[in-house]
Amino acid sequence: MSEKTEPAWLADGLDHIWLPYVQMKTGARPMAARSTRGVRITLADGRELIDGVASWWTAVHGYNHPALIDAARRQLETMPHVMLGGLGHEQPYRLAMRLAEIAPGDLNHVFFTESGSVAVEVAMKIAVQYWRNRNGAAKTKFVFFHGGYHGDTFATMAVCDPEEGMHAFFGEALAAHIAAALPQTQSETDRLRALLADRDDIAAIIVEPLIQGAGGMRMHDEATLRRLRAICDEAGVLLIFDEIFTGFGRTGAMFAGARAGIAPDIMTLGKALTGGVAPLAATIASRAVFAAFYDDAPDKALMHGPTYTGHALACAVANASLDLFAGEPRLEQVAALETALETAFRPLENRDAVAAVRIMGAVGAVEMRAPFDVERSRQRFIDRGVFVRPLGRVIYLTPSYTISAEDLAALTRAVAAEVDFLSAHP
Repeated sequence: MSEKTEPAWLADGLDHIWLPYVQMKTGARPMAARSTRGVRITLADGRELIDGVASWWTAVHGYNHPALIDAARRQLETMPHVMLGGLGHEQPYRLAMRLAEIAPGDLNHVFFTESGSVAVEVAMKIAVQYWRNRNGAAKTKFVFFHGGYHGDTFATMAVCDPEEGMHAFFGEALAAHIAAALPQTQSETDRLRALLADRDDIAAIIVEPLIQGAGGMRMHDEATLRRLRAICDEAGVLLIFDEIFTGFGRTGAMFAGARAGIAPDIMTLGKALTGGVAPLAATIASRAVFAAFYDDAPDKALMHGPTYTGHALACAVANASLDLFAGEPRLEQVAALETALETAFRPLENRDAVAAVRIMGAVGAVEMRAPFDVERSRQRFIDRGVFVRPLGRVIYLTPSYTISAEDLAALTRAVAAEVDFLSAHP
């Protein structure tokens, strides 16, 4: 679409809107989207794109699923929202109960926020205050892992991999925490154990279980998570699973922790929680963690309260999304996606320009050996009729679980074509 045929709202609005992760002066102009349906985005000029990333991994049921739209409409007509301060209403209470029922282990107490970054911040606040409430200990440091990403707010930036560069400008303004290697080998395990034994100020370890999403779809196995659980238990520190990306089936199980057969002390959820319809996130704590806050002393309460915590409309949509998981074969669809991605992507490992192929659940990633122009790559994908957004040197798919075999094949063919193009034009 040329600038002359752009809708006026896009052409004029670009003088005022501030877009995420883009240099507003030199960055590529966004494509004007007119509508969504299923796994397709219709552009203002009438072209349709098959979405390969489900709007940053949220639209797991596809766009405009009637059950989610109906739930939003019904709640909108009744009560879009009312504050949880001094009032209670059905949707967040029901959702909290249902999340507690399906969460691994005894994760049982749910705090709602509007974004994944804030959910992680709440998890970090809970971890620090847990120790203060329990025995007065000043445990204020967190161990995080190379390749990890947990959000863009200040506390969460401080537990993202500092080598990734996304938050490099803010280093001096961030709290100092401890970066480590995931304990995938014996030497890495020994170093992590020694680190925890040497310090008495660590509140928790935080990890993206099984898949480090924004860090490039880096994957580790279930044994690594079980090792982390054992290490935390031995050292007496809390374990936080950031399942904002991995939760709700993305790894092949409802939660990555469940796939590994373990539970963290605190878990964060977001993204797919409402199927991509409304912003909502959650922080879920175990009974033992919550017990440190449940007290006669007022100052042991968790002092956090977003204005839209427990947003009624968003929680209604999330409840409808859980109904879909319960009534439709979502995890079976993820298993079929994993098989199809294996068939389509595994042969790409043999290309000289490809460094690695990584597949788990409804995630397929191809890492190139050399950097490439991501913006030009995105445009080539659009020209092929698909919407795919590479991360650094990684081309990945995280489609809706409901995608058809034909549409998935169109996506994987487009990825293979881009790999061939990059191989021929290093």
